Amino acid sequence: MVVWAGLIGLAAAMGIGRFSFTPLLPLMQQDAGLSLAQGGWLASANYLGYLIGAVICINAAPTPARAIRWGLAAIGLSTLAMGLTHGFTLWALLRFVAGGASAFVLVGISAWALPLLARLNRPDRAGGVFAGVGVGICLAGLVGLFAGVQALGSTLTWIVLGVLAGLAVLVVWPAVASSAPPVAAASGATAARAPLGRQAWIVALCYGAFGYGYIIPATFLPAQAREYIGNPAVFGWVWPLFGTAAALSTVFASRLTKRYSQRSIWAASQWVMAVGVIAPVFAVNGLTLVIAALGVGGTFMVATMAGTQEARRLGGAQGARLIALNTAAFAAGQIAGPLTVSLFPAGSHALFWPSVLAALALATSSIVLSATARAAAPSS
Repeated sequence: MVVWAGLIGLAAAMGIGRFSFTPLLPLMQQDAGLSLAQGGWLASANYLGYLIGAVICINAAPTPARAIRWGLAAIGLSTLAMGLTHGFTLWALLRFVAGGASAFVLVGISAWALPLLARLNRPDRAGGVFAGVGVGICLAGLVGLFAGVQALGSTLTWIVLGVLAGLAVLVVWPAVASSAPPVAAASGATAARAPLGRQAWIVALCYGAFGYGYIIPATFLPAQAREYIGNPAVFGWVWPLFGTAAALSTVFASRLTKRYSQRSIWAASQWVMAVGVIAPVFAVNGLTLVIAALGVGGTFMVATMAGTQEARRLGGAQGARLIALNTAAFAAGQIAGPLTVSLFPAGSHALFWPSVLAALALATSSIVLSATARAAAPSS
């Protein structure tokens, strides 16, 4: 029940609340006249909400049950409203709300599910929980693909996704134990408010670099595919492929934890991700798009899961607070990514230098994680 509730909750929170805009961007470009720059601003509004939601979780700790339940409800309503309203400003506000609610759900589910699985001596099942993100991305991508092929338009597609998010609320709401401990306090308020150590801040900065590094393809990959492939029945498969890779990768990576540390898995996944980020900027074709979908989609949830578990280990009594700090750093990196695109001239090569910088950020993060591994190792 823990795994299924966590999976469904993250599928709605991240697959719909966070990433549904990516497969819908080509539809909104077509029927709402949305430009790539406007798409970047809508994405940034969602990332800003995600950042603020994470900061709230650091400083004002809701219970995991409250964060999960009301966060999912806000995602369902704001997604539904995207299809019932018109106007760029209102859309930006709704995506902001969905982003903030997504942070609450991610932090809440991490603080609720991971300790329960550890208590049941099944920490390896965490991969099933985090697979929910990939499942949600794949689902949103399939909905967007169907809408593109059938020419349903973005309005109806947003409504369908809002209804699906609402169904997730009905499933997860009763499954989450309302007696779970507060998100940021596992061993008392004094421990939760103690200063975080140097290693905690290193991990948070590396997690922020990860957020910056992956967000270019996570925002613009379907739009890149649309420029190369005019048929929505073909380019529309990029995002479902991205989500499928994300879902399967977490289950596979969970089996590696018996042989490798979470830190090593995290660092290795970012090296693969850097290849996926950089591949389409040299040549946009079928091969590079698949490399990007698999290279980024197949690693970003592995990095998320490994980084979250590393934060929980390093943080100890403050584990959930460090998870929230990581989430805030990640959100800050995501905001910087689309804004970097706006610093370079528009055109067919607009994503070249932002993607190069993103790949460098991922490589630097992996180097730092490996270089500081000994200092962060548990004392024997």
